Amino acid sequence: MFSPTYRITGKVAKALMSLEADRQLVATLPLSARMLDSLRRTARLLSTHLSTQIEGNRLTALQVEAVFEGEGNFPGRERDEAEVRHYFAAMEYVERISSNSTKLIEKEVRTIHSLVMCGKSQPSRYRDGQNVIRDSRTNRIVYMPPEPKDVPAMMRELVRWINSSIVEDDIPVPVVAALAHYQFATIHPYFDGNGRTARLLTNLILHRNGYGLNGIYSLEEYYADNLSDYYSGLAVGNSHNYYFGRAEADVTSFVTYFCLGMAESFATVRSRAELASRHSTPEQSVVLRDLSAQQRRVLGLFFRMKEVTRNDVAKFFKLPARQAYLLCQRWLKSGFLVIGNPATKSRTYRLAKEYETLLVDSGHEIPGKRRLS
Repeated sequence: MFSPTYRITGKVAKALMSLEADRQLVATLPLSARMLDSLRRTARLLSTHLSTQIEGNRLTALQVEAVFEGEGNFPGRERDEAEVRHYFAAMEYVERISSNSTKLIEKEVRTIHSLVMCGKSQPSRYRDGQNVIRDSRTNRIVYMPPEPKDVPAMMRELVRWINSSIVEDDIPVPVVAALAHYQFATIHPYFDGNGRTARLLTNLILHRNGYGLNGIYSLEEYYADNLSDYYSGLAVGNSHNYYFGRAEADVTSFVTYFCLGMAESFATVRSRAELASRHSTPEQSVVLRDLSAQQRRVLGLFFRMKEVTRNDVAKFFKLPARQAYLLCQRWLKSGFLVIGNPATKSRTYRLAKEYETLLVDSGHEIPGKRRLS
């Protein structure tokens, strides 16, 4: 049974209060839809570039952006390109299911891993052999995870613990996410892709439980800037073998690292959002707050096209055509969309006039701490 040992230190308590204050402030800022779209795009590019870079991906930030735009073609870097595309697909999946019930399903975790590794939504199988983590310089074993026969039960228990912790509300959500990340890395349920999957799992937990900030922050930015502390926070226990101390180890150091990282990331987002909000109006913010997360996201599609088809919506959200059609019909009924071209075979949709105003702002570029160059 997963029963982590940790302490809420003074540093952690301070970080939790800080990120909570920033979360509340960002929620009230009058950000236009265009500003949100720009901030979200920057965060997604940063997360993908840095999370894959941590695992050895060799593409530059500009090359990652080219792949994002569908223009990647870098000879000798085909595997790196594939990793980036797969990570984008996994991020889109996490964003899509974030608005679902807060209850985590084990199949979702396995699907995230499958998307990370091969870009397919077929849930992956856990490893069927023993793996080890070695020091890349000395080849020394630094961690030997649990035996494969124990992995399925440990993963079921981790998912059960996450869900019960959220329902019981006795542990702050950021701490739940930190412990989930730590335990997933401890179980190491796959031969490869564990780090990327763990980071996306924490994002899913945070987004589903009120800490998504509209997808405009990147914890990976903190990980990349503090990578040695990231690995040392995960490397606890008296032995490199899971069965000799890892399970009972005190993980306060990783909880501290994670919560300090969230606080820093949220402070960065607050600064960017405050600067961006100077070019938005309070009226736009009020309208945006009444939209669902999915409606806010689709505004990014309308920035590029005034009228869209159901196939455009399907491609944007990675949905089957039938689901995209039903989504458009629901938005028509609610008054979010209106029909552009009424022809059955070439029907198009536009934003209702009330929401078209969200696409208008000063057009200023959103500055950021880390430039993609």
